[in-house]
Amino acid sequence: GPGGGAALENANPLIYRRSGERPVTAREEDDELHDSIDDREIFDLIRSINDPEHPLTLEELNVVEQVRVKVNDAESTVAVEFTPTIPHCSMATLIGLSIKVKLLRSLPERFKLDVHITPGTHASEHAVNKQLADKERVAAALENSHLLEVVNQCLSARS
Repeated sequence: GPGGGAALENANPLIYRRSGERPVTAREEDDELHDSIDDREIFDLIRSINDPEHPLTLEELNVVEQVRVKVNDAESTVAVEFTPTIPHCSMATLIGLSIKVKLLRSLPERFKLDVHITPGTHASEHAVNKQLADKERVAAALENSHLLEVVNQCLSARS
């Protein structure tokens, strides 16, 4: 666990069942066809992100859910709402940043990303959303090597 004996903010989180892997259709495997990106595809990209505090994924903690992912491939927009496990979660910005970085690294550049907190679920919702929506703030955060290391840990596959 975290060093220095730091107490976890949410020591016993509820754990949710993971949804099954999605079967890949023949149409999706056909490179000739334009494969539009859908909600499930985005959810599949972010569901396995690790929580910064727990050896659990954002899906297992119900921080991300497929119903809170909205994609419009024609308009190149992706909106993701995430729900921090507790209203005073100090990791909310980090979680949002991890989701944003994963999508930035995975999606074509044409996409505009909107990553925000599910309304009414966090004490500093407005401030966190403002940070996540600010391209300069996000870019500056990712130039911070310590923060980038933490984000990369959240995005690394578990062995």
